[in-house]
Amino acid sequence: MKWFLYLLLSPIIVFSQTNFDLAAQYYKDGDIVKSIPLFEQYLKEYPTDAITLEYLGDIAGNAKDWDAALEYYELLVAQDNTNANYHFKYGGVLAMKALTVNRISAVFYINDVKEYFDTAARLDPRHIEVRKAMVELYMQLPIIIGGSEAKSLFYANELAQISPVEGFLAKGYIAGYNDKNIAAENFYKQAVAQGGTLLVYDKLITFYKNTNQPRKALEALKNNLALHPYKNLLNYQIGAIVAGANLEPQLGIDSLKKYLDQYSVEDGMSKQWAYLRLAQIHKNKGNKSMALSCIEEALIIAPVFKEARKEKRIIQAL
Repeated sequence: MKWFLYLLLSPIIVFSQTNFDLAAQYYKDGDIVKSIPLFEQYLKEYPTDAITLEYLGDIAGNAKDWDAALEYYELLVAQDNTNANYHFKYGGVLAMKALTVNRISAVFYINDVKEYFDTAARLDPRHIEVRKAMVELYMQLPIIIGGSEAKSLFYANELAQISPVEGFLAKGYIAGYNDKNIAAENFYKQAVAQGGTLLVYDKLITFYKNTNQPRKALEALKNNLALHPYKNLLNYQIGAIVAGANLEPQLGIDSLKKYLDQYSVEDGMSKQWAYLRLAQIHKNKGNKSMALSCIEEALIIAPVFKEARKEKRIIQAL
């Protein structure tokens, strides 16, 4: 269940009070630890402030403190029962909480999840995220506790009315879940054709990876990079596919070198992983000395890098 990925929609209203402004700035800058006591202090002074409650609920949800998040979101729902996003967030955290309890208890949580999601969808006919969550929920639930492909398709069709791209992605998910890979691929391709954003391409690439189609994944990555050359992480992903599937080694080497040349901490994968992938490509080519050289570069950066140490032993045994 992936609904928690959608729970962190930051509030946008800004107040003039110093504590709140400073807390909100810390939150925006990613310094969550500093923001928490300031938000909590502000909430003591204004215990019904919806924006502060939402910030604290989002922070708790991001930290996987489901009980705390539920307390904040429950207060929000009680204060404004017509706010679709509050119902969505509360239902999403309930879903995550259900994963931590026994199966019998989980059934009761899931009934509430469906109620809050249904309410959010009814209150906001154009709420995309809750409909995406409903598609996954009804596909993943066993039929005995309310799972229904028909309901998943219902919400997929609603998504298609709001956003054709989201509709294709949802139908691709449903088809893939049922192992109808040809249909799933067609839906994902239609989504790419409709709107080839980074995230949409990533759905197609992930589908290819999950269905063991590395060559198609590599071609999709090339197309994605051509459209989004600024996204350096794509260079790493190309190298990783090449290393794992032993395809187009020179492309993989060039892509990983470009990744390293353009590297910043915002790219997502550390440099040692790029050197590891380079080592694997050189190993696949039979170039033991270059492979060991790349592994050493990885270990200089991260001496306790377990994956690199394991790869080094494999290369040394060649």
